[in-house]
Amino acid sequence: MIEAVKSAWALFLGLGFIMLGNGLQGSLVAIRAQFEVFDNNIIGTVMAGYFVGFFAGSILVPKLVASVGHVRVFGALASLASFGVLVYPIIIDPYVWFALRVLTGVCYAGLYIVCESWLNERATNETRGQLLAFYMIISMIGMAGGQYLLNLYSPADFQLFTVVSILISLAVIPVLVSAIRVPEFEAPETMGPLRLYKASPLGVVSMILVGMSAGVIMGMGPSYAYQQGLDVGDVSLFMSAVFVGGFILTWPIGKLSDLIDRRTVIALAAACTVAVTAFGFTLDGENTWMLFAAIALTGGFAFPLYSLAIAYTNDALSAKQMVAASSTLVMANGLGAMLGPNLAAGAMETVGPSGFFGTIAVIHLIMGLFALYRMTRRAAIPNEEQGAFVALPRITPVAATLNPEVEYPEAGEESADLTDDEVEAQLYNPDEELPTIDEEAEAAAEGAEEHNAEAENDTAKP
Repeated sequence: MIEAVKSAWALFLGLGFIMLGNGLQGSLVAIRAQFEVFDNNIIGTVMAGYFVGFFAGSILVPKLVASVGHVRVFGALASLASFGVLVYPIIIDPYVWFALRVLTGVCYAGLYIVCESWLNERATNETRGQLLAFYMIISMIGMAGGQYLLNLYSPADFQLFTVVSILISLAVIPVLVSAIRVPEFEAPETMGPLRLYKASPLGVVSMILVGMSAGVIMGMGPSYAYQQGLDVGDVSLFMSAVFVGGFILTWPIGKLSDLIDRRTVIALAAACTVAVTAFGFTLDGENTWMLFAAIALTGGFAFPLYSLAIAYTNDALSAKQMVAASSTLVMANGLGAMLGPNLAAGAMETVGPSGFFGTIAVIHLIMGLFALYRMTRRAAIPNEEQGAFVALPRITPVAATLNPEVEYPEAGEESADLTDDEVEAQLYNPDEELPTIDEEAEAAAEGAEEHNAEAENDTAKP
């Protein structure tokens, strides 16, 4: 791994700065909104703006990159993101803040897309998995580390917004310096959502619900902690605990899914999340360390579900279909993330701050029940036919191209463009339903009759 990381160290350094800025900015805006006495519904709408922009950016920016190139797009988006964050303390207005959050989402989606495409250019079939693993580590550490920067200055002042602007500006230097060769770029293909749902209903539904959960945690987590009476230092610890928990438990849960039916693991992880968040629902600001433990375990059980849903869906597809399917799944995740903050805000406005944990519990209860239902509708994929679990960063569709399970054409070989009928034909038993007891008995009877007929023919032969 060391050699692979050394070959892309500047890109990872730039990504680290971007992650630090993103982690700091999300929590900073949520806390500053509390200082400005926005109500929960307004805060939920403002925080959802980032996910709206990120979803739009994931669709629009690849086309822009293909048109005008990586360097121009990266420089323009970095400048816009740096400018946007400086407007927050100047214009205190929820409508303006929502627009700024949308702009931030578009910019960050574009920055990630450019970095990921450059990173994929540096990767080989042998190093792709190593680079992806390190990318996952950088993502978690950067987002968690950004929370601690909240303690540098008071969120009531302007300095922290300036820090975010500086971090974005610093990210430009190593990324552009490292980009010696501009990679060829094609916007990621997508598989139709209905066809993907037919291939893996649980995968698609889980990704929407996982997106909702992430939107709740990232969008309303800082507001929840502040409303529970935690000071800024404790809010930073609260939010960083989510990423620490996710980082620690992602690989063990993923490896378990390589050994048994992934639907069982999805159901168990969802059930554990429900149990932990139900406990968190009963806590208040007087139980600070219990709140830290509850949110850390929430992240630990909930965050791996993103990669689990992609891995389970990929088990139903050929290697050539995985990038297109992953792109569609990421879009489904984005749609869910746009809804999450508003759902949590409504619950918090209705039942108080504990509605934050209550919303997460309901989301994962639905996911667990749907996983159990799907287990009654389709036979399990044999373990030996499952692909290996791969932990994926929760970023953009381009990151899916780093998945070592994806099949890439050899040099000089054009990738196959599959028609919809060909895609459907290669799906893993999309229409398979578990046989009923009567159907199994009928099949057994038919088999016995065929066996008896064959035996009579053999006896009649001279």
